[in-house]
Amino acid sequence: MIKIGLYGYGNIARGVECAVKQNSDMVVTCVFTRRDPSTVTTISGAAVYKADSILSHKDEIDVLIMCGGSATDLPEQTPAMAKHFNVVDSFDTHKNIPMHFENVDKAAREGGNVGVISVGWDPGMFSLNRLYGSCILTDGADYTFWGKGVSQGHSDAIRRVEGVLDARQYTIPVEEALDAVRSGSQPQLTTRQKHTRECFVVAKEGADLARIEKDIVTMKNYFDEYDTTVHFISQEELDRDHKGIPHGGFVIRTGKTGANLEHNHVIEYSLKLDSNPEFTSCVITAYARAAYRMAQEGMSGCKTVFDIPPAYLSSKSGEELRKEML
Repeated sequence: MIKIGLYGYGNIARGVECAVKQNSDMVVTCVFTRRDPSTVTTISGAAVYKADSILSHKDEIDVLIMCGGSATDLPEQTPAMAKHFNVVDSFDTHKNIPMHFENVDKAAREGGNVGVISVGWDPGMFSLNRLYGSCILTDGADYTFWGKGVSQGHSDAIRRVEGVLDARQYTIPVEEALDAVRSGSQPQLTTRQKHTRECFVVAKEGADLARIEKDIVTMKNYFDEYDTTVHFISQEELDRDHKGIPHGGFVIRTGKTGANLEHNHVIEYSLKLDSNPEFTSCVITAYARAAYRMAQEGMSGCKTVFDIPPAYLSSKSGEELRKEML
């Protein structure tokens, strides 16, 4: 059995617990939290310890899954833990992945461990499909669309606006843009042409709704480059109609082949997810198996989804995979 430890206990950790229950070669052995352990009840029944006691539990862990956030937790926590454990994280700030890789690689090599970073669906599964598509259709163009789904970061940004009590924000692909890409015409699309944003906002009583709407639609780095619609609703409506965390999207590669590039081709990979964190946790769990196998083979250092053979993700043997899936 592969012994899984969880560092942090939020949506991702709970999702991993559920995923591990569906994998007969794994077990969650322990959870580490900054909270009072007596206040945390795990789905798996795993023991809960204070985060700062983790080094005294090294024998209970084959792979430590880092369950914190990308903004402030993972940049510090993953390198720190990679010195002592095989680790997997879901770091998703795309522009900072190269720096995060270097930091984790240095720490993991010092400790003789394997660190797998940026595992999920984007980065992660979408990254793989962008790579496969560009290798196969070398004369072509890549397109990534996200949604329809809840953007947790954008929802948090709205909740920071003065006068807002609660909010959910959905990212929605523009159908006309999707149709144009699928046609193989390789359109040049602006940010505004590819996605719209729809916001459902609960405002404080007496708040200036016009000012709140203006603050949202003009917010730099979040909404100013998109066509954004703001709906003001009650807390009851938000809790009833927008309590889930769905998401998904499309990776599309279009390209041309032939002596005169006369033939068009379209590769498309899509996801439709009821629960963003639960699906992400399933991907992380598969890559935890890969991290364990690489460590067993004596590998060390940082890896991404690009570096890991697909067979390492499966609980099946190579013989079974060749017989059943190849």
